[in-house]
Amino acid sequence: MTPRLKALAVHLLTATGAVLSMLAMLAAVREEWSQMFLWLLIALIVDGVDGPLARLYGVKKYWPTYDGVMMDMIVDYLTYVFIPAFALFQSGLLPGWTGWLAIIAIVYGSVLYFSDTRMKTRDFSFAGFPGCWNMVVVVLFALQPPEWFSLLVVVVLTYAMFTNIKFIHPVRTKRWRAISLPVTAGWIFFAGWATFIDFHPESWARWGLVLTSLWLIGAGVAQQMTEKRG
Repeated sequence: MTPRLKALAVHLLTATGAVLSMLAMLAAVREEWSQMFLWLLIALIVDGVDGPLARLYGVKKYWPTYDGVMMDMIVDYLTYVFIPAFALFQSGLLPGWTGWLAIIAIVYGSVLYFSDTRMKTRDFSFAGFPGCWNMVVVVLFALQPPEWFSLLVVVVLTYAMFTNIKFIHPVRTKRWRAISLPVTAGWIFFAGWATFIDFHPESWARWGLVLTSLWLIGAGVAQQMTEKRG
């Protein structure tokens, strides 16, 4: 396969995220939440591999006609933000005014964050919470916490998008990547397990999601606190 065809294949892989988002949305409209999260999980995996492949095969050099970054942002907004926000509202986890507040905060705050040119740090981490609401909402579905707790999580993370708090990119942040990559794989495993058993409340999958999520949320903060100054 020529370098140009390899570059095109990576673009086409990224574009499959749009199809996956439509399949997830159709499942969400039918309130088939496990199926919705399954499609979003596949989209998350695609998003995790297409970036390294794009850099490996030089898509900017060999197929510059398509803007892979823009394509990725469009798909990410659908799969990371829009569909999870709809699920959070439609499922009743946040009913009434709390649901309206949550979805407005999520979709409005995230579109501002996604367009912020300062969202990436020098070590390819994120400055502020990177709008990974798909990961947040699947944990809330698994835990089924009280309404006030879910609302608090949404409010705190929305606020965190507009701070300089560091959040790691599991693939691109080199520091502690030997830990972050296996933890991310573990998170995907537990998320898949939780969706497969339809979020059964007695499953250990939810605690696996909690533990791995704590690392993914807290590792960037820990790195900030231990970075050398100067």
